[in-house]
Parts: sequence; structure tokens; C-alpha cells
Amino acid sequence: MKLKVCGMKFPENIIEIESLKPDFMGFIFWDKSVRYYNKTSISISSEINRVGVFVNEKIEEVLKKIKQYNLDFVQLHGGENEDYCNAIKDHCKIIKVFSIGKSFEFKDSKPFENLCHYFLFDTKTSSYGGSGKKFDWNILNNYDSKKPFFLSGGISLDDIDEIKKIFNSKLPLLGIDINSQFENKLLEKDCNKIKLLIKNLKNV
Repeated sequence: MKLKVCGMKFPENIIEIESLKPDFMGFIFWDKSVRYYNKTSISISSEINRVGVFVNEKIEEVLKKIKQYNLDFVQLHGGENEDYCNAIKDHCKIIKVFSIGKSFEFKDSKPFENLCHYFLFDTKTSSYGGSGKKFDWNILNNYDSKKPFFLSGGISLDDIDEIKKIFNSKLPLLGIDINSQFENKLLEKDCNKIKLLIKNLKNV
């Protein structure tokens, strides 16, 4: 199972989490986020996928940041449509986010299957992620695509057993995306918590 640590912000904390060798690290380029990344570069191992997170950003700005930060993936967390993804896909791999609320239907993800490498399912909130809130994971039983996805939204150490069940089901769960539940009060990722998570998921 892949691990994506999102919302990295502070250089020293980035170095600390880098040492744990997550598969993906996410940097938020939406300036309304408390985890907004405003440094001029990203210095992490090439073995870790660099993910730039965007919310309804101008395509030209996304393309600019792909080059500036040498991004491996862009994560589109807003209402970006198929034309938007089509304009990006030849420049960078795409993770398309679908925010799940009570009225969500997986048919809405179908048009994006050939435009994106992965999907990410998160809890619908006004903050576009990082809320610490969990959606009803039972809705995943309605997912009928083979497109691999990340599970996100309020994931904590208490969810390990349930995550294992989902991973061992027929669903194409690629990995989990963690953020606020693995932070301390300074918006820094808690290295010890993430070490424990990795240890518990090691054989999954």
C-alpha cells in the first residue's frame, strides 16, 4: 500500500518526514490553505513523488509550477473539468480529487478515467481537504471502476484495521493520503505517529 503525506510546509519537517521514505509528498499551492507552500523550491529525494495540490488554479500557473518544482503529479482538488485535465496531462501525471458528500455518485468520475493516473476520494468541505473529517467509507462499495485510488479524509491510527479490510477487498485501493490527523499543533507532521502507521501497514 502506498503512503502519501500531504500538506508539507516547513523545511525541517520536510527533511524529517523524507527520512521515513513515503511514496508521495504533497505540497499545497492554494493560497487560502493554512498549509500553503510558498518556498521557491522543493528539496526531497527523487525516490519520493512530488505532488502539487491545486484548487481551480489557472492552467498557465499550474504549468509554471510543474516546471519550477519539478512535480511528478498535480493533484486537482477543485471543480476542474475534462478539458482542464486534457490541457495538463501531457505535462504531468494527474491525481483527480472527488469530494464525497451525501449526494455524491461515482458516475461523476467516469469521464476522467482516461485523463488521470489516479483518483483520490476525500471528504467534501469548504476547505478542500485537511479538515480531519471522514466521509462514510461504505459508499466505496458502489465504486465499480478499475482506476486505482487514494483514500483520504480524516485518516488516523484508529483506522488501520478498516483500511486493511478495504485494501484486501475487490476495490483498487492504491494507498492512503494522510494530513491533519498526523500533525501537531504547529501544522508539522508528527514523525513518531507516521512511523507507527508505516509499521502497522508494512505487510499490507
